[in-house]
Amino acid sequence: MIPGGGQPNMQQLLQQAQKMQQDLARAQEELANTEVDGQAGGGLVKATVTGSGELRALSIDPAAVDPDDTETLADLIVAAVQAANQNAQNLQQQKLGPLAQGLGGGTGIPGLPF
Repeated sequence: MIPGGGQPNMQQLLQQAQKMQQDLARAQEELANTEVDGQAGGGLVKATVTGSGELRALSIDPAAVDPDDTETLADLIVAAVQAANQNAQNLQQQKLGPLAQGLGGGTGIPGLPF
């Protein structure tokens, strides 16, 4: 039973919601400014993405470039970007997971992949 007639303190609830919203915005901004890497082919191709998944850089070792086999190079690029994006998703879950749980379990919140 809640003291004071059974009604929750709306001001306190609003303050808590506002703080959680600010924490979430801060975490999202931090993710957008954090870079993570992924690689393929033993490091022949490296991709750098932000924690929010934006591709920032792509590095290709000259040894990976064979003019007669561009398909393998394309596969390495895709694999490196996918690895970087997986690392970004892991970072998102690490940073936003606790906040999402505080907002009701992390399901059904637009923009969150978990």
